[in-house]
Amino acid sequence: MIEQNRVLLELHEGKCPRLSDDQRRRLAIRGKAVGRKGLFEIPTLFRPDTVLGWHRKLIAIKHDYSSRRRGPGRPPIMTEIRELIVRFAAENPPWGYTRIIGALDNLGHVVARTTVASILKENGLTPAPERGVRTRWRDFLSAHWDALAATDFFSVEVWTARGLTTYYVLFFIELSTRRVEIAGISTNPNAAFMAQVARNLTDEEDGFVREKRTLIHDRDTKFTDQFIGILRESGVSNIKLPRRSPSLNAAPNAS
Repeated sequence: MIEQNRVLLELHEGKCPRLSDDQRRRLAIRGKAVGRKGLFEIPTLFRPDTVLGWHRKLIAIKHDYSSRRRGPGRPPIMTEIRELIVRFAAENPPWGYTRIIGALDNLGHVVARTTVASILKENGLTPAPERGVRTRWRDFLSAHWDALAATDFFSVEVWTARGLTTYYVLFFIELSTRRVEIAGISTNPNAAFMAQVARNLTDEEDGFVREKRTLIHDRDTKFTDQFIGILRESGVSNIKLPRRSPSLNAAPNAS
């Protein structure tokens, strides 16, 4: 096979053969299996980075949901303005909607009162003056550091006999030590899977959260009511992260 590749290289020297989408797909699958190092060791018509780039494109296509997007409608408020609203509210707890609207107007942004209220609600920020007496995220972490654990999913794309398959990996982290536990891997993390994970986590002998009081997680629907209920029965409460909060810093001195 390697000698065949050498012959093809000689025949196509200086030329780049045109491939169909199916041919690129087949080469991408094989190239991913061989790996970057292996591709450099085998004489090929295409650079390893090109073949692996085709594979990345296959994954991108699988997760392209643009066809499901809604048609033209009222455009969402600019990201910059959303960030300003959240920042003004977080850094100035006494400010109400009117004060935030006035600050935006000074910067040339005209925003309705209901829009400000909706954005603050989406980000878990209460109206003033209640916002001023709510515990800040960093203060909560500092006070409960040793009793906290957090969880999330990440995904891995694997080629199987059925094609490109997404595996979901559920992991937990002990915030005070950064110790990580892989709790389960599944192509379908359904309610039964999550319930079994919860029972394993709270096992009296070696459960990962058996000595914790609080588990932090996002609003993914995979964290079912049954999952949360099993944790609570073992004395572990849960806290859901605010919506659209990618910048939360899990450190006691986070700003």
